[in-house]
Amino acid sequence: MKEIIARLDYLIQVVPIRVNQFSEQGFSAQLFGKWSRKEIMGHLCDSATNNHHRFIKIQFERQPLVLVPYNQNYWVSIQDYQSIPTDEIVGFWTTLNRHIARVISKTPKEKLLYVCDIGDNKYITLSELIQDYLKHMDHHLIQIFGTADL
Repeated sequence: MKEIIARLDYLIQVVPIRVNQFSEQGFSAQLFGKWSRKEIMGHLCDSATNNHHRFIKIQFERQPLVLVPYNQNYWVSIQDYQSIPTDEIVGFWTTLNRHIARVISKTPKEKLLYVCDIGDNKYITLSELIQDYLKHMDHHLIQIFGTADL
């Protein structure tokens, strides 16, 4: 988990700097006919809020914890990230991920083996869920910045 915490800490420092390279208009422009960079960043906030709860619940609720999916398109739409100033979204993302890094750092090693049900008879450990969270984030950061070099 040290590598994941280090990666989160690094991204918390680098992403706001990289976002500042865009104008508000550039960050708000639609990409790929779907979401804008701003909306993708909002989606990453939604992912953080959902996973923060999962990372806590799996440690203290009956196992396997059944993960309830959320409709990401509705979440982005109802929160209207497109109309929120970019710096507010990035600040929210930064705060959420700083907190998630703390939660991960305080998670006992034995609890990383706790299991959750992700649907369709698929089960993963908390450790795998945390790794998937970062993989998902990296995927979307590549969409935002056009490179894996972060």
